[in-house]
Amino acid sequence: MPRLLVVHHSPTRSVSALTDAAVDGARDEALEGLEVVVRPALEATADDVLAADGIVLGTPANFGYMSGALKHFFDSTFLSVGGALSDDGSAGAGAGGSLPFGLYVHGRYDVTGAVRAVLSITGALPWRQGAAVLEVLGDVEDADRDAAYELGATIGALILD
Repeated sequence: MPRLLVVHHSPTRSVSALTDAAVDGARDEALEGLEVVVRPALEATADDVLAADGIVLGTPANFGYMSGALKHFFDSTFLSVGGALSDDGSAGAGAGGSLPFGLYVHGRYDVTGAVRAVLSITGALPWRQGAAVLEVLGDVEDADRDAAYELGATIGALILD
């Protein structure tokens, strides 16, 4: 059975609302036969990633960066899941991959640094971006929840094809 992994850090009502919507989208009845596994970023493991056919990532933007919890997820799984390093030890240019992923980021004022950091890391993994990044600023509105639902459903549908 195809498996979608949702890795998130949802410390606020805003990010939690986006996480819930993304999970609901992945569990849409039209996506019959899709297993959805939800892991807080501090609990997700390399084995979770290796068993997944697609991934949805969620984080708040904290001080211009992804959450420490999502950074910990990457730090603790990167090499085990096929991450590439440059000679200087930084994330290397990945050769591209087949594991589709999606990303949602919530911030009060700016999400640019958080999005850039996540995409830099995922670019060095055997993953491919399966949907546009969902960037949400300020209060989470119905349209934002709908977009998160669509993100979860989109990544789910990609791995069912």
